[in-house]
Amino acid sequence: MHGSYLKFYVQEKRRLHGILAYEWLLENARKLGIHGGSAFQAIAGYGRNGVLHEQQFLELAGDLPVEVGFAVTDEEADRLLQRIRDEKVSVFYVRLPVEFGITGDGAQGPQGPL
Repeated sequence: MHGSYLKFYVQEKRRLHGILAYEWLLENARKLGIHGGSAFQAIAGYGRNGVLHEQQFLELAGDLPVEVGFAVTDEEADRLLQRIRDEKVSVFYVRLPVEFGITGDGAQGPQGPL
């Protein structure tokens, strides 16, 4: 299947409408019927302000970048981006064309039928 890979970048401690931004993105995607998404914490990164944030042994949590990603159809990508606009949320994203699917017959997962 062909579609889009949407990646959003937020700070670990950033909140949207009262909840952590990565949780907000995942929850809104789930409500739109998107079948899966993941959040990944970076070990280092910097944004538009040029300030480097990196994991240190004694650093307080909350300052590191989090990437939230979704492999979706183009229609699902459009719906998620529209939801974000409708909620007046400002977040950096990347949209890439992708091919995705399930290997094998797709009918059996590790715990049985999907």
